[in-house]
Amino acid sequence: MGTRYSAVFYTPEGADLAAIGASLFAAVDRVDRQMSTWNPASDLCRLNAAAEGAWTAVPDELAEVLEAGVRIGVQSKGAFDIGLGDLVQAWGFGPSRCAPPARDPAQDQAQDQAPRQRPACDRIEIDRPRRRVRKRAPIAIDLSGIAKGYGVDQLAHCLDGWGIGSYLVGIDGEMRARGSKPGGGAWAVAIEKPVYGVRAVSGVMQLEDTAIATSGDYRRWVEVAGRRYAHTMSPALQQPVSNRLAAVTVLAATCMLADAWATALLVLGEREGPALARERGMDALFVLRDGERLEEVLVMGAKLCEAG
Repeated sequence: MGTRYSAVFYTPEGADLAAIGASLFAAVDRVDRQMSTWNPASDLCRLNAAAEGAWTAVPDELAEVLEAGVRIGVQSKGAFDIGLGDLVQAWGFGPSRCAPPARDPAQDQAQDQAPRQRPACDRIEIDRPRRRVRKRAPIAIDLSGIAKGYGVDQLAHCLDGWGIGSYLVGIDGEMRARGSKPGGGAWAVAIEKPVYGVRAVSGVMQLEDTAIATSGDYRRWVEVAGRRYAHTMSPALQQPVSNRLAAVTVLAATCMLADAWATALLVLGEREGPALARERGMDALFVLRDGERLEEVLVMGAKLCEAG
């Protein structure tokens, strides 16, 4: 996934740390081998290359993530879409690292008038019991907005399997905590300040038995004609998002949900994002950018987002 994972945990004395470490690696490696767009041999790349109308066998984990991605796409009113692989590639964020398009106002106007692509839910069919998927229409699936969170969940399940009840696992900035530290303290996770090219902390969040993920415009971007474009794509605009949100942090029962919903709320923007978070009872932190000034909007739900 182009980054590194971490696991901090407490075990009884004498635990086989080498075996635990090997199983943690196997857990994230399995996700990477199934869902990477950077590995031509991955199950996802094999699915993307399959002919339309033909059923393609997929591992259960990949089917689970595809199903979740489609479901959240519907629930987010189209803001989250796993079918934007071609768009990601065209803007230089895909595996071939192609140059971003040199756009001009005429191109933007033409793009606005172009028919919007059908959402992923209309272009793929998932048969979860039989572990197979088929494409109803041309589509390039990209799971960058959900697979990393799922990988974190697999790290968590791995430690659960070892009977470890106190841990903090993460892949880059997506994290999941179980229990508390032996002394009773919660796991402390830093929230990054959304400043371009600078790593700075804006605050700390304490976690117990929950997951956290952040999407923002400050880590990966390209500059075209003097304008900065972030890597998150808007299905409606058919180009990178363009709104006042600098970052969205979401708490959820699983990191897969937190990851996908952070992306969806970022795409929805400074008005629709908080409104949908309130409607769905989510816990989310929105950071709005106004020039050099940052403003926070906190939405506290009645419960954590549990089922997507």
